[in-house]
Amino acid sequence: MEDPSADILCVDLVRIFTAQGVEVQALQGLNLRIGRGELVAVVGASGSGKSTLLSILSSLDRPTAGAAWVAGHDLLTMKEKERVEFRRASVGFVWQQTSRNLLPYLTAAENVGAALAVAGRVRGASARRTRVAELLDLLEVSHCADRSPAAMSGGEQQRVAIAVGIANEPRVLLADEPTGELDDVTSAHVLEAMRAVNHELGVTTLIVTHDPGVSEHVARTVQMRDGRTSTEVLRSTQRDEHGTERHVAEEYAVLDRVGRLQLPDEFVATLGLSERVRLALEPDHVGVWPGRENRGGAPAADDAEEDGR
Repeated sequence: MEDPSADILCVDLVRIFTAQGVEVQALQGLNLRIGRGELVAVVGASGSGKSTLLSILSSLDRPTAGAAWVAGHDLLTMKEKERVEFRRASVGFVWQQTSRNLLPYLTAAENVGAALAVAGRVRGASARRTRVAELLDLLEVSHCADRSPAAMSGGEQQRVAIAVGIANEPRVLLADEPTGELDDVTSAHVLEAMRAVNHELGVTTLIVTHDPGVSEHVARTVQMRDGRTSTEVLRSTQRDEHGTERHVAEEYAVLDRVGRLQLPDEFVATLGLSERVRLALEPDHVGVWPGRENRGGAPAADDAEEDGR
């Protein structure tokens, strides 16, 4: 079932938590595929299941059912030794809290150097210093090399954190609310830095966030709702016959393996959809209309006549 062209693949992923005899289904058959080199944002409100998804993808939690692969690793069958190697060599992490990204008693250069030493990818002190300088330059924080986290701004801290996250040359970079503690301008700078890393190094990048503004900086945004992916927005740049560029954003509903989809909230609200809806199969599309019901809850007479045509 593993897809060699995908760096992240989730199939019918389920996660159930039980507390005081009450079950909460955080993920309800989630399906997600992210190809190699993609930069994708997963957006959702609190309780949508996005944090649970990230915990599973980072191997900090295990799903109740389903299947998941990240960077070629089967997250359900990994033993502890492979799990440690997975975190050390295959994935990088950027967390919302600086305390989880950077050691406060080390400078920016020392934080990146420590990550390089743990990864063991670069041998020798001189080679590590060169690599540290390259990473800080890529993230445009060379001026912070000798500063501790406390002496940096929030945006500088997060850009150094990205340098730490990619020091082990991971196939996948996972970012949990990387702009959650930043203002809009600083957030944009951090997101552009992540886009530069994705473009320059080709590292597959997944950003999990509640901030819909992140979607402006990525080509693909996946919306989560009620423990499943519900819609996707794909952004592209197109040129007309005069050579003028225009940015296009197209929204798609996600169809799961049994044919279910979730309509966007604004569609449901605008059309007043609830409970049952009427469907019509056309040659090239499916029509959806509000259901008309009589007081007894059965279809109205004109609906029944239309259905019998």
